[in-house]
Amino acid sequence: MRHPIKLDSPVNMRLRQVALTARELGHVRQDFFAVLGLDADFNDPGVGKFGLQNSVMALGDTFLEVVSPVEENTTAGRYLDRRGGDGGYMVIVQVDDVAQQRAHVDGLGVRVVWETAGDQATAFHMHPKDVGGAILSFDQMTPPESWEWAGPGWEQRPAANVSTIVAVDVQTPDPEAMAARWAEVFNRPVSGNAMELDHGTIRFVPDHDGRGPGVTAIDLSSTQPDVALIVARERRLPVKGQEIQICGTTIRLT
Repeated sequence: MRHPIKLDSPVNMRLRQVALTARELGHVRQDFFAVLGLDADFNDPGVGKFGLQNSVMALGDTFLEVVSPVEENTTAGRYLDRRGGDGGYMVIVQVDDVAQQRAHVDGLGVRVVWETAGDQATAFHMHPKDVGGAILSFDQMTPPESWEWAGPGWEQRPAANVSTIVAVDVQTPDPEAMAARWAEVFNRPVSGNAMELDHGTIRFVPDHDGRGPGVTAIDLSSTQPDVALIVARERRLPVKGQEIQICGTTIRLT
């Protein structure tokens, strides 16, 4: 039997990027550009090896990614089929000691489905069946303020209407059980089915739409919420209060 490594000191963790998946990238990208106040993004050629195309959008120094399959039989494509359409796909957490976190995860017997190690980025993705809810990745950057997945010059591509990702909701038929599992993987406490990181919050919520486990909402700190809401209505996107539906996901302006 494997046992998690007892960490001598807690690993610093930050919610740094959330990924969604869409059947068609073009119109979803246009919706996000308009609502969030963006005029540029990064299209990472590296995702081609997974049969995908993508758009990575800088929201302050956090990032929203949308991926779309361009080949048959991709993980993202199967996810779209399983959930019946566009929706949240992946949560990427930045850590300050990826080796220590990897040792902890290995001790839990969690399978790693992809990993990379380079001069700037070291990261690993865990099997969603071993964690639940979404693909989860732990990433370390050198220097810590950088973010390789956003491409060069992301600091010059700010969003006008929002400033950062502050929280993400992961829905599941059993929020308490999923919260307990993520708490094991993160080696972090959960209170009220919410886990506070050093920067950012992950909440575990009931399956409200029958689509099964997945990222269902993202909280964004908004600098111009009224502008974002006006643009969303002009584009005929569903709007309720401070919430906008884009790519099968609730974008909540805080």
